Amino acid sequence: MFTIEHEFDASVITLVDEGQSPLREDVTVQAFDSEVTFEQWDPRTDKVARITLSPEQLRDLTAALNLPEGIYRSAPK
Repeated sequence: MFTIEHEFDASVITLVDEGQSPLREDVTVQAFDSEVTFEQWDPRTDKVARITLSPEQLRDLTAALNLPEGIYRSAPK
């Protein structure tokens, strides 16, 4: 399951793990013009883990999810 909310300066997507146990904490994705941030609560450290990607990194990640093993270079835009 996931939710999408459009705020003033970002689109916020929350991914909820509904799979089989062990379930993971929800993941929040905040998409801004200049960056995309992924956040997830880590119960081991009692902190939110955060990863920030550039739009280009997100584009490469999206492409990589659909490619076979190998080394690739995306074309600059």
